[in-house]
Amino acid sequence: MEPIARFEKVSPARFLADWQKTFPTASEAEARQVYEHLQLPSRATAGSAGYDFHAPLTFTLQPGEQILIPTGIRVLMRSDYVLMLFPRSGLGFRYRLQLNNTVGVIDSDYSQADNEGHIFCKLTNDSRDGKSVTVEAGSGLIQGIFVPYGRAENDQADGVRHGGFGSTDQKG
Repeated sequence: MEPIARFEKVSPARFLADWQKTFPTASEAEARQVYEHLQLPSRATAGSAGYDFHAPLTFTLQPGEQILIPTGIRVLMRSDYVLMLFPRSGLGFRYRLQLNNTVGVIDSDYSQADNEGHIFCKLTNDSRDGKSVTVEAGSGLIQGIFVPYGRAENDQADGVRHGGFGSTDQKG
């Protein structure tokens, strides 16, 4: 199978800015330590379709609580692919840990965005059984699957991405 993408960390400056904006009580030293321990997404087995994104911190969510997590990761991929992000199966099945946007869509040009294509995930513990969920740093958090896509015959897209979330709706 031919590789179609490459994961890499965002720059230290980008990560530090995003981490401290998301977690304002975190010191720069704490954010740097998190950055140094970031793991690139990986597949668990040769037959796995999903690339596990690893939690950069340990956290616990009570039912109804949510967390926004800067992963520190970006992806460079062929222009005819999209990376789709899903909850890890076990976390979703056991705890109803959900991505707030249900499925994350990372477009091939996102890596050129002003934020270096920094992938974030926002998760909610949607437990209906009153279960809290703890995710340990370094364990699988979400999973990403590369999917090829086509274009319509009458496609007229010629815009250039600048921002991240919601930027493709902006006309400029």
